[in-house]
Amino acid sequence: METTMSDAWLAEETEIRTKAAPFGVASRDYLRERSGHDFLNGMNTGETPPPPIAELMGFVLIRADHGEVVFQGTPGRQHYNPSGMVHGGYAATLLDTAVGCAVHSTLPAGKGFTTLELKVNYIRGMNDKTGPVRAEGKVITAGGQVAVAEGRIVDANGKIYAHATTTCLIFPI
Repeated sequence: METTMSDAWLAEETEIRTKAAPFGVASRDYLRERSGHDFLNGMNTGETPPPPIAELMGFVLIRADHGEVVFQGTPGRQHYNPSGMVHGGYAATLLDTAVGCAVHSTLPAGKGFTTLELKVNYIRGMNDKTGPVRAEGKVITAGGQVAVAEGRIVDANGKIYAHATTTCLIFPI
């Protein structure tokens, strides 16, 4: 039987989930003492708890490099709006997470961020047959106080569902 890209993505997600710590919120001190890159990568080693929003929405961090991150989720009926499609908030949440964490991955210890603006463009709808999707975030520029990032949601065949840009404020924590 041939393994599809979708199957490979789901297998990678399963492997990552087996190493993850229970969902939770890291302390301010824990966050303050780690670079954004180390903090995020700790989610895949079991050192940093994945956030409760990831449990609620059913997504997981796949990879965090300097300035680039990838999250994965599989949209399902639990994400539907009343018209029988995945709610736009699902895509917006995945994209906000990906672009924000892309910014976070560039920050040194002692720095944090918050979203000032998020712009999402929806290309096509998702449903419970879409399969796994990945939200890919990438920093465009990061300065001492402001960072800008872009992101997109794609399926295992490379089909794009939504894209976004964000502006984030960087500050000491």
